[in-house]
Amino acid sequence: MLRLPLTEENENMGLLERQIEALLFVSPQPVSAATMADHLGVSLERVERAVAAIKNSYAKGRGLTLLNLAGGWQMATAPDLADTVESFSAYLSMQRIRLSRAALETLSVIAYNQPITMAEIEEIRSVRCDRVVETLLKNGLIDRPRRENKRKSLRRYRTTNKFLEIFGLSSISALPTLEELREDYEDDEELPSVEEVPVEEGEMEQSDE
Repeated sequence: MLRLPLTEENENMGLLERQIEALLFVSPQPVSAATMADHLGVSLERVERAVAAIKNSYAKGRGLTLLNLAGGWQMATAPDLADTVESFSAYLSMQRIRLSRAALETLSVIAYNQPITMAEIEEIRSVRCDRVVETLLKNGLIDRPRRENKRKSLRRYRTTNKFLEIFGLSSISALPTLEELREDYEDDEELPSVEEVPVEEGEMEQSDE
């Protein structure tokens, strides 16, 4: 078996730090400190200290970093390597499926007014939104309580942790306020175009228009 030489950083990393690093590496979604503490049978305080140690290690010119997203920790590539990672991602996947403008507008309405019913969404957007809402549900960006009113127009929708992950938010409170958005728009001569957000392949958005 090939054995790589131990660096000083690896020698100084304890078992708990290595265990947490391994858990975050294999997890496709953020993992809370409480979940790791419960799984490893250690205190929450020890896990938090270990996460801080890993973050400090990564800050010393490594290709990885830890992000605090949706109430948990997730391993990610270093911000300064974004161009390299993005070009490689484009190389691996030539076709990117994106949410339509209608889907992004509906998602924004839900994010800023949750929990919100279909009737309220359609009142704000002034168009039927049932098809676009179904697409957002299929993509896991919004959710509704399973035991909810049987009348579709009265079901309440809210964003999910996947929404937070895609938009790089630690919590829904991290969204810019409407006043901040208005100030940004007023500073520009034209309204900024809506950024298209990649979703999982095979789930093409259908316009509600």
